[in-house]
Amino acid sequence: MDSIENIVDKLTTIAEELNEVAMSILSDAISEGKTDRPPLEKKVSQARRTVEKAIHQLTGVSED
Repeated sequence: MDSIENIVDKLTTIAEELNEVAMSILSDAISEGKTDRPPLEKKVSQARRTVEKAIHQLTGVSED
């Protein structure tokens, strides 16, 4: 079980880092006066959601 928990911990850290990157991209776009959502931020947010889905899938999984 420890190996799954370790992976979930790592994925959680990655999801948090992706969120920080997305927020930074949005902040930069706002500072530059852009009104559209940057395409890179969309991709980073999609990656974060995918990682969060993996976390959800692995949470509660027991190794036999």
